[in-house]
Amino acid sequence: MRDNKEMLRDFIKTGTEKYVENDKIDPELFNELNVKRGLRDKNGVGVLAGLTTVSSVISSKEVDGQKIPCDGELDFRGYNIFDLVNGATSERRFGFEEASYLLLFGELPDIKTLESFNHILGAFRRLPTNFVRDVIMKAPSSDIMNSLTRSILTLASYDTKATDTSRENVLFQCMRLIAEMPMLAVYAYHAYNHYERDDSMYIHRPDPKLSTAENILRMLRPDMQYTELEAKVLDIALMLHMEHGGGNNSTFTTHVVTSSGSDTYSVMAAALSSLKGPKHGGANIKVIEMMDDLKKNVKDTKDEEEVKAYLKRLLNKQEFDKKGLIYGMGHAVYSLSDPRERVLKGFVEGLAEEKGRQDDFSLYALVERLAPEVIAEERRIYKGVCPNVDFYSGFVYSMLNIPNELYTPIFAIARIVGWSAHRMEELVNVDKIIRPAYKSVAEKREYKPISER
Repeated sequence: MRDNKEMLRDFIKTGTEKYVENDKIDPELFNELNVKRGLRDKNGVGVLAGLTTVSSVISSKEVDGQKIPCDGELDFRGYNIFDLVNGATSERRFGFEEASYLLLFGELPDIKTLESFNHILGAFRRLPTNFVRDVIMKAPSSDIMNSLTRSILTLASYDTKATDTSRENVLFQCMRLIAEMPMLAVYAYHAYNHYERDDSMYIHRPDPKLSTAENILRMLRPDMQYTELEAKVLDIALMLHMEHGGGNNSTFTTHVVTSSGSDTYSVMAAALSSLKGPKHGGANIKVIEMMDDLKKNVKDTKDEEEVKAYLKRLLNKQEFDKKGLIYGMGHAVYSLSDPRERVLKGFVEGLAEEKGRQDDFSLYALVERLAPEVIAEERRIYKGVCPNVDFYSGFVYSMLNIPNELYTPIFAIARIVGWSAHRMEELVNVDKIIRPAYKSVAEKREYKPISER
């Protein structure tokens, strides 16, 4: 008789073949039945599924009745992201907390209000007694996003009002999770680094008087030291990642799960599960890996023709992961420019100088310039392909000595603010569950007794 492992292996193999065969749907049916696959039309334009005041993403303008691509714009509650970043940097202060207040409450705070908000976040930067030991350290994993999700769901067990969806309680829960996320992520990495990599462990308490960006670097580094520029660039990166409209996958997930009446912890866990997908939150790691591969396979990275030839091989599935993609290039919405990339690039050069990585910055700038040309030539795409925020964010994190395992969790630390704003917006405005329609294309079949199958 076959052993259980062999039986299971054969069962899974056969079962996989069956479900692939029976679940396959003819792609032409989507066009014939006018189905917006992935909630996008055949031109890639998202189906309008809701209204929001949280943020707006603009990539085109109407001129004489025609839709014309324009430089991308990103507004938080009507305020342009460039103005928010410039306001914080010109006044030599951190902007993530100010932008968080704006997204949560719909208006910019005055000095006294911002001080109160920062004080509350600082007070919330404490986990339940023994939580780090009993939850985070008990099951270390290289997948920090899974660790984050587990921690978020476990925190519900410490909340006596976990299922209370009143507006006041949801706001309280969201603010607390925003404050706790950096600890959950960084401590999960340290646990993994210690137990799985056999390295030293550092569990530094956050300083309630410091900003989110400063605390991330403080908790991550053995000596808790960082430069002012490092903290400011990370602060800007957090601002740029904290919100991007209601149509992205994880934010739409937030609306969907909120509409079902679920609790805050379950909503955030669902959003985290969406973000961890490589098609959503993991692209910046791919950029880093791609650039490392480029440096290994191009003899002279200052030679434009050599770099261009490598990019062509990338598109022809001859290099790196053979997927035919130049990571960090192109966006589902933006075509001429991604405003987040433009903002971030303005600070990357200064950080590269501080870190002595000017050559790497020059290579990134070269790829940024050549990639759209190569894509236009090889793919015959002339509508415009621009670098997205992921193109430089991974480079920034690498210069900050942030480990790869934390790249997507850093995204989550920022984006939970946007998720919180959208969750509260859904609670205020909608009392119906989001329930899209799926049309069945299965044929009717006659039931047969098991003895006749």
